[in-house]
Amino acid sequence: MAGKAICKETIKKNTIEDMKELNTYKPEYDACIDIYAELMEQYTRLTKKFKDSGYRIEEYTAEGGKKKAPIVATLESLRKDILQYSDRLCLNPKANMPAGKINEKKALSPLADVLSRIET
Repeated sequence: MAGKAICKETIKKNTIEDMKELNTYKPEYDACIDIYAELMEQYTRLTKKFKDSGYRIEEYTAEGGKKKAPIVATLESLRKDILQYSDRLCLNPKANMPAGKINEKKALSPLADVLSRIET
């Protein structure tokens, strides 16, 4: 994606440009791209807010205990959602790998290949 955009419309425009570059864009994906752009905008804004808070990951409860800060839980959820949408929109390396290559093991050496074909 070009530059660190924070506005939903800019993120959407950049996403469409990226998808065109990857030859994966179709106008039918615009609704999905719109959701993705909104998630990215929320994530960017909340990450800035989290940074500004000094990366406070815990908050004190009324009872005096500690709990995970709500912003941390929200960021975790957004990360998962963004990853799913980026997969669907073919915006990450995993999504752009041929289906057979994802779980493909390393190529065997010639000797290992021959030995694996020997029937016992």
